This record gives sequence, C-alpha cells and structure tokens, in this order.
Amino acid sequence: MADLLGTGPSDEKETENEDKKEGKRPWDDIPKSEKVVRTPDLAETLGFYDMNAVRREQRERENSDPSLARFLCAELTRGYFLEHNEAKYTERRERVYTCMRIPRELEKLMIFGFFLCLDAFLYVFTLLPLRVLLALLHLFTLPCCGLRANVCPYCNRSSGSLLLQPAQVCDILKGLIMVLCYSMMHYVDYSMMYHLIRGQSVIKLYIIYNMLEVADRLFSSFGQDILDALYWTATEPKERKRDSIGVIPHFIMAVFYVFLHAILIMVQASTLNVAFNSHNKSLLTIMMSNNFVEIKGSVFKKFEKNNLFQMSNSDIKERFTNYVLLLIVCLRNMEQFSWNPDHLWVLLPDVFMVIASEIAVDIIKHAFITKFNEITADVYSEYRASLAFDLVSSRQKNACTDYSDSVARRMGFIPLPLAVLLIRVVMSSVNVQGALSYSCLLLFYLGMVTLKVLNSIVLLGKSCVYVKRANMEDKLFERPSTAAPGKTPSRTRKTSRCTAPSGDPWSERSPSSPSCTFTAQPTPTASPTLRPETVPPPPTTSTTPASPPIPEPDPDTLTPSPSATPEQKEEEGMEGTELKHRTPKKDLLDVDRFTICGNRID
Repeated sequence: MADLLGTGPSDEKETENEDKKEGKRPWDDIPKSEKVVRTPDLAETLGFYDMNAVRREQRERENSDPSLARFLCAELTRGYFLEHNEAKYTERRERVYTCMRIPRELEKLMIFGFFLCLDAFLYVFTLLPLRVLLALLHLFTLPCCGLRANVCPYCNRSSGSLLLQPAQVCDILKGLIMVLCYSMMHYVDYSMMYHLIRGQSVIKLYIIYNMLEVADRLFSSFGQDILDALYWTATEPKERKRDSIGVIPHFIMAVFYVFLHAILIMVQASTLNVAFNSHNKSLLTIMMSNNFVEIKGSVFKKFEKNNLFQMSNSDIKERFTNYVLLLIVCLRNMEQFSWNPDHLWVLLPDVFMVIASEIAVDIIKHAFITKFNEITADVYSEYRASLAFDLVSSRQKNACTDYSDSVARRMGFIPLPLAVLLIRVVMSSVNVQGALSYSCLLLFYLGMVTLKVLNSIVLLGKSCVYVKRANMEDKLFERPSTAAPGKTPSRTRKTSRCTAPSGDPWSERSPSSPSCTFTAQPTPTASPTLRPETVPPPPTTSTTPASPPIPEPDPDTLTPSPSATPEQKEEEGMEGTELKHRTPKKDLLDVDRFTICGNRID
C-alpha cells in the first residue's frame, strides 16, 4: 500500500517536469472555442501571444474560403500595369497606324500605276500609228536616197544590210499585228456571243467568269514572251539573209495570240454585260463576291516584299482592265438604247458599285497582308519608285526596250489585245458617215494625242521626283547586262549588242578585266563568231590549292574572278542566279509580274 501511495506524488512531479521540458503551460490543456484556433507560429510578447496576429491570421483563413461576394469584389477592384510590357503594346499600336496608312499609300501606288497603264494604252492609238507611218516613209524613200550603212553610235559597228532601225521594225510589226487582228475580229459576232452567254444559267456563268480570269493571266504571261521573241528574232544581227525566214513563224504566232486574247477579253466583256442587264442583279452580286473570295486566298498566306510587289502590279492591271471592260459595257448598252442619255444614269449605280467593291477589296487585302507579314506602309513608296525607274530608264538614249513593253513585263498588262477589242467595239457602235463625222473623229484623235502628251509629261516629272527620293539615280547610268543568266557564252557573244556609249567608263576597261556583273556571262573583245573554246583564259601565276570557303558576299555586288575559266564563270553565274531566286531580298527592279519570288507567283 505504501508503495502504491508513494508512487502517486512522484508520478505527478514527473509529469510536471515533462510538461516544463516540452514547453507546455497550464492553460494549454484548456479546451479552446471554435472561433480561436491556436497556431504553432504565433508571436509572443512578454510571455503572452499577440492577439492582433491571431486575428490577422484568422482573417486570412476566412478570406481563403470561397465566396461569390468576395470573387465579385476581387474582379471589380483588381488592377494591372500595361507599362510592364511596353514594347508589345507599342508594336500593336504601330500595326494599327500602319493599317490606317495603307489605304492612302496603296491608292497613291494604284493611281500612279493606272496612269502608267493609260499612257501605254494611249500610245497604241496615238503615237504608234505615226511611228509606223514614219517607218514606212523611211522604208519607201530609202532607195531614192541611196543605201547608207547604219553605224552603231556605241560600238561603231556598221550593218549595211539593215534598212530600218530596230525600233522601227518593232513598230511596223505592231502595226501589222493590229491591222490583221482587227480584220479577223470582223468575223466574230458580238451580238451572237452575248445571247449565247445570256442563255446560260447563273452558276455556269460564274464558273465561266472565274475560268476566264485564270485564262487571262496565262495568256498574258505567255503572250509577252511571244511578242518579245518576235521582236528579237526580227532585229537580231544575222549572218545570212535566209535567217530572216524565222520571223514568219514568230509573226504568225503573235497574230494568233493577239486574236485569241482579244476574243477572251470579249467573252469577259459579254459576261459582264449580261450581269448588268440581268433583272435581279444576282449574277452581278455573285461576280462582285468573287472579289471577296480573293481575300480568303491571299490574306492567310505568307508574303514577302517581292510577292507583295507582284500582287500590287496585278491589282493595278486588273483595275485598269476592269475600267476598260466597263467602258465597253456602257458603249454596247448605249448603242442598244440609241444613245439615250437617260439610260446612262441607270448604268452608273452599277458601275460605281463594281468600282467601289474593287477598291474596298484591294484595301482590305493589302491591309491584312501587311499586318500579318509585318510589312510597313513605306514599301509602297519603293514600289512606286521601281515603276518610275522603268519610265525614266525607257527615255534614255541607250534604252533597251520600249516603255509599253516594260509596262507589259512589269505588270502583265499587254495593250495590243485590249486595243484591238476596243477599236472593234467602237467602230461597230458608232457610225462614221459624212465629212462632219470624220471631222469629229479627227478632233477626237487630236484630243487623245494631247491627253497622251500631257500624261507623259506629268508622269515623267513625277517619276524623276520618285527616283530622286529613292536615291536610284546612279542605277540609271549602270550598264545593263547583255546576257540572260544561265545561257551559254557562245550564244551571248553571237547575239550581244553594245548598249553603252563609247565614253562610258565601262568601255575603257582592259580586256582582262571583267565587263559583266554577276548575272551576265563574260564577253571578251573578240569577233562575234568566235567560239568560247578558242578564247584562252587569262594566265594565272598562282599554283596554290584553292583556299577554304569564305563567307558568301552580297550577290548584287559579286563579279566573276578574272582568273577563272569561262566554264567556271558560267557555273558561278548559274549558282548565283539560283541564290538570287532563293534570297527574299531580291532587287525590285529584277521582279516582274511573272517572276517566281519565294517559290510562288501572286
């Protein structure tokens, strides 16, 4: 019993000692209320807990509990700071400003390009007939004046067999093509074609119109090559007279091309005329919606600077062609209503609707293309300067091509088929009888000549301003390449012509110095019939092995090494040409309507 009784007080003392060691206090075992919850990390001051910290933690625990009122309060009072991502929002603002500048810059380019096409189109009606008459007069009066050898003012090469200058030969060929195609168009009945198209269903006409647009692009791309081949075959230096027979098949191909392209444009005009004369205007609405489908096919694709340049040229050509088609539709409708001016006011709303839809589609398309591809609006000034450079360079004494041909290559606009069709429609719509009618026709022709001259003067002045702003004046005096890339040197030497004046610093180089840039084959000073194998390469003194490859230089400034053989130079030229096609920073002056840029043509 004593042991049992003795063990009680000792056990109590042991438990007290254990509590002291563990840091327990007498009130720790007191049951706590539900509102006050003890935490192990409470602040203690002079042996007592900080009740403010307890309440603060209690409040945090209450705030962590989900509550709809608390969520709404947080949503209404939460804040954020945009300056933490200043660069991102500044870039977004610049994109908005770029989209706002696109309509103005695009329309500047479109207006300039429209007047360029108008100048090339008026040239066919005004100056081309006069140039053809002067060339024929020179050809017919040449026997009376005696045969005089034509001497090139640049290379002093005489060619007594040439009766006409190359430009005069091209003018005569253009005139013959126009006359033959106009006479062939008389066998095509416009009224029969109109009623044949009108009898088709709306869906068929919509499909036909889309097919005609694709065919027009294909005809334009291949047709300019046919015409260029004809001009070069007729004017290239020939060793034998029988070599001139090759002009005949090229001329026949050119005549058939212009005739077929004119019929294609006539079908387009007839389809548009049917859409204007439909009762419910459903076909016109479908044809206008076709422009908005173009946005879907263009906007959501990757575009480079050169691709956008091609698309801009295509839009300029398309807009000008549509204006001419609308003029043909108005002439045909006015003829059917005996030139009643009241019917013109019926046609004008539809005409303005078509034009407005075309402008709206172009603005939306270009705005989103520049936005998605991060292209600035200043690029349209570069495009305008490139078009102006073509105009200024064609006015030089040593120009390589006519201005209308340069516009055709750059934009894909060939004025000959459109001019043949317009002459056919005007002559069938207007009856010219009597002296008064011929007098009015003469006055109209003089008015067109005046318009052409004024337009050319204004365009030339504006072009000089644009070229100066773009700092492209030095390129006007550069010697153009005499060979296409990838061609054999023998063909280049056989058909090359001197295009630089004798006082040009390029002509004063030594024979061992390279006389061509990266895109042309070397042309040594030898006879035109000399084969490349007979031209020995310049002697080399270095026998060391080839040095390791160095970083690639800029293709625009690369020139073939004088110590390389002709075969090596040719390989370097071909490799450089492929590199130029691959690089996205190709010069805009080398890009025309049908040049592949970035593995695509737009």
